[in-house]
Amino acid sequence: MTLRPAFWLVAAGVVVADQATKQWTLSALEEGERVPVIGDLLSIQLVFNSGAAFSVGDERTWILTIVALVLTAGIAWYARRANGRIPLLIFALGLGGAIGNLIDRLFRQPSFGEGHVVDMINYADFFVGNVADIAIVGAAAWGVLYAMTRGSLLKPDPAPEAVAEEPSESA
Repeated sequence: MTLRPAFWLVAAGVVVADQATKQWTLSALEEGERVPVIGDLLSIQLVFNSGAAFSVGDERTWILTIVALVLTAGIAWYARRANGRIPLLIFALGLGGAIGNLIDRLFRQPSFGEGHVVDMINYADFFVGNVADIAIVGAAAWGVLYAMTRGSLLKPDPAPEAVAEEPSESA
């Protein structure tokens, strides 16, 4: 199956929204500056994250970049077998989020492949994320819910053609 234009448009929309919010945050806030949105529950705060979720792996940013590259390729590969429009949308959201954060890993400071991800949505000081993270977590949660209620996100593998066995001759 070739991927439909809608798949690429959704993925690109997530990337554009993610990168635009990151650029806005970089131009509007100083690192660590916090602007309350809903009291202490939700605020905007510029943070540079060298690690993954909850800063896991912050000393091994280059490994996270390699993992992100592999996951991005995997999402695009498996999306070709999406079992309908909703699974295709789930894959597109995940791909857009993965690419959004991968762009930061590749092109932001301190160096190529070791860039820090720009995060800005502070959830009650529990963690700070970004639009790409919302897309990734949303796609993962939606994918699990879909699989639990509707079945696999992927079309089944094509069955191998049955090989007709010729009758054996007995001596």
